[in-house]
Amino acid sequence: MTQPASPRNHTGTDAGRSRLPAGRRQILPTLSSPADLKKLPPAVLPQLCEEIRDAIIETTSINGGHVGPNLGVVELTVALHRVFNTPQDKFVFDVAHQGYVHKLLTGRNDERFFKIRKSGGLSGFLYRPESEHDAYGAGHAGTALSAALGMAVARDLQGSSEHVVALLGDAAFTCGITMEALNNIASSTRRLIVILNDNKWSIARNVGAMARYLNEVIQNPVYNRIHDDLESFLRRVPGGSSLIRLGALAKEGAKNMVVPSVLFEEYGLRYLGPVDGHDLDALVKNLEFAKHADQPVLLHVITVKGKGYDVALRQPERFHGTSPFDPETGKPRASGGDRPPNYQDVFGEALTRFAKENPRLVGITAAMPSGTGLSKLAAECPKQFFDVGIAEEHAVLFAAGLATREIHPVVAIYSTFLQRAFDCIVHDVCLQNLPVTFCMDRAGLSPNDGPTHHGLFDIAYLRPIPNTIIMQPRNEDELVDMLHTAVLEPSPTFIRYPRGAGTGAPIKPEPARLEIGRAEVLREGTDLAIWALGPMVDDALALADRLLAEEELAATVVNARFAKPLDRDLLARHAAELPLIVTMEDHAVTGGFGSAVLEAVEEAGLSTPVERIGWPDRFVEHGSDPAVLREAYGLSPDQCYKRILARYRQIHRDSVRALS
Repeated sequence: MTQPASPRNHTGTDAGRSRLPAGRRQILPTLSSPADLKKLPPAVLPQLCEEIRDAIIETTSINGGHVGPNLGVVELTVALHRVFNTPQDKFVFDVAHQGYVHKLLTGRNDERFFKIRKSGGLSGFLYRPESEHDAYGAGHAGTALSAALGMAVARDLQGSSEHVVALLGDAAFTCGITMEALNNIASSTRRLIVILNDNKWSIARNVGAMARYLNEVIQNPVYNRIHDDLESFLRRVPGGSSLIRLGALAKEGAKNMVVPSVLFEEYGLRYLGPVDGHDLDALVKNLEFAKHADQPVLLHVITVKGKGYDVALRQPERFHGTSPFDPETGKPRASGGDRPPNYQDVFGEALTRFAKENPRLVGITAAMPSGTGLSKLAAECPKQFFDVGIAEEHAVLFAAGLATREIHPVVAIYSTFLQRAFDCIVHDVCLQNLPVTFCMDRAGLSPNDGPTHHGLFDIAYLRPIPNTIIMQPRNEDELVDMLHTAVLEPSPTFIRYPRGAGTGAPIKPEPARLEIGRAEVLREGTDLAIWALGPMVDDALALADRLLAEEELAATVVNARFAKPLDRDLLARHAAELPLIVTMEDHAVTGGFGSAVLEAVEEAGLSTPVERIGWPDRFVEHGSDPAVLREAYGLSPDQCYKRILARYRQIHRDSVRALS
């Protein structure tokens, strides 16, 4: 089987955002399903793509969201739906943050899309309960190829005929799971289509050998010409039929002369491309070819992240995922006054300061230097900064190796992504009791992103591991103190902190070293104690004020600081002297900080009731902001107040009955 001629590589850039006239979208509103898209004549598809880009820019400018990734796959997604038939055929998007176009083309082009990532709107990722066209939900990188292979094998076992298409970015190939799946494709199925959406970016620019390899393939016209033309040339040579086998060998030799070994064909996939990912005609022709191939196919598509919006082209990292912005200038929308710095920026500033003082201190990120706050360290101390790509397991193992040689690594990974490296944390860091500091941004809710990104489980999955120290600051100053403390500790330390702006607390000129496991009493009371962790401390103080003002109940308020080890002496004293302990945390209540307090009270031989306030045993959906979600789950300040008061009154009634 011969492949069609590969269209030109895309190397152009956009001069600016294409402007639609006032009334703008004329074609997009007429589409209610992929069947409607298939009826459109090819001549109107460029206009449709322009309308889709306009809708994405307009919506994300209001709600925030993933701008660049979606602008880059407009033509590719349109071509997919022209060639294939969902929901019968299955599309598996890696991460699925580039699924906005797919949503618009599959019956979700309504008010839900224009409230995307907000309460009552669509998820910012693909979500199976949302649509039958969403074959697989995701939110983390590297999942698409394994899941798609599973679907293809299930199809083969069941004897059905649908197509399975995995769409993943080049950054996914820095993720070990993707390579594990790649190793199994040829031995598992003969029918799978893999689309490599190559734009040289994940969130930051891609790093490592795979990124260099793909860049060589893209930029080598000699290889592309040989790959396209050699087989058809041999067929025209007199006696060429007998040279096909020799031609295959010559083809492989030619490839190896021009670029390193063509990785994907070594894994048993038929390689097509590179193809211009913004040329609809070329995309459709290549997808039709892949659709009828008799072996697994990898279609290498070159796209431009942020295509059609010059602001996103100039700032691809910021416009990967952004807060609301002015669509004309790209500048962030006014937030209503001066905001305190974000926690990740406070962390990045502090780590850079400490690294300048200590050359044995290094920072590690897994493809997210900006999101974790490590961009400053990268700029000012580049030899002490490491971006390992989307490879959380490697990041942790790499840190363990550094720590054995008297280097202190600080691994900055979102709470939800650190879950992926759990075994390495247990087996390689904690078992060996190595001095590695983990800084977990987005601990607690990541409201707009939803259940794939909420950091609600880290205390529960870290607390049972021996040798761990788990901290959470109540404000920015305490975050700096905790980082200072952690990098001086000889054991694994974990610092969790929320997404977004801090409290505005001033930061001391010199950080303090905290005593491990020592809580801070902020207020003394005689009726009950509230032990709060992190951002819940200010809520606890407000609740104490209200209890005193409305019920004349005096509450002790404790800034716990440590989820492990707990301040057991202080806790035992409170449990012995007060009738009720309340715990508050921005974490799942199952297995979290409150569970640790409950266990400690029982182990002290005390029966004091513990009222645990935290997120319930459910996956929490996305929402406009934490306040909306807290209200939905019974965790608003007013609901917490009523819950504490009801529990206290019940204990008082039980006590009176016991005495009578």
